[in-house]
Amino acid sequence: MQAVAEPTTTPTAATAVPALEISNLHAWYGESHILHGVNLTVQPGEVVSLLGRNGAGRTTTLRAIMGLTGKRTGSIKINGVETIHLPTYRIAHLGVGYCPEERGIFASLTCEENLFLPPRTKSSHALPHMHASELYAMFPNLESRKNSPGTKLSGGEQQMLAVARILHTGAGLLLLDEISEGLAPVIVQALARMITTLKSKGYTVVMVEQNFHFAAPLADRMYVMEHGGIVEAFDASELQQKMPVLQELLGV
Repeated sequence: MQAVAEPTTTPTAATAVPALEISNLHAWYGESHILHGVNLTVQPGEVVSLLGRNGAGRTTTLRAIMGLTGKRTGSIKINGVETIHLPTYRIAHLGVGYCPEERGIFASLTCEENLFLPPRTKSSHALPHMHASELYAMFPNLESRKNSPGTKLSGGEQQMLAVARILHTGAGLLLLDEISEGLAPVIVQALARMITTLKSKGYTVVMVEQNFHFAAPLADRMYVMEHGGIVEAFDASELQQKMPVLQELLGV
């Protein structure tokens, strides 16, 4: 895989310890070699989007960060701490919250029980956990449905619950996998406002998104994946000049 130059960063960002730094990451599911030398860096407070077609390796990258693949080699540092050999629960305790595409809502629990189930992280890099009043102000639908079974919520409400549950733990690095997929435009707009709010509060967000038009306006930087590796990396300010390449790679 050809090396891809990192986008330029400000002097302040360049001297900060990255919230996430991945170097030469390879990952497997059984005998299947999925990731082939992934390199990416996310600075604290950034919103970074992983773009690519289905099967490019974007979701596997998030799962590898969380230790949810099979064998992993290379380096994954979270706030400077090497995690490549750590189990998933230790990685989560470093202040990482993962929202999978399938959302992981528990059918036997109410909306509010789902929301408060995960323990709060004690990482020094965690942000103050959001109280119920803050979460319900951000996601008012959840308050009105707090006594409803989790899987009786609409798709959009389940997605909001999955994100709110992470925020309650105090995780400061959020890994969001296809949160806009299959949702009504009004819900997608609400999720976009949520990400903008989280960025203003100092959260670091890594998004995997098929919906380019949702991800592009929100991201500070973008990485494009193909065949398990990074093939393009650029700042939001370079988006227009990169559009011909993105049209070829993504069909946008």
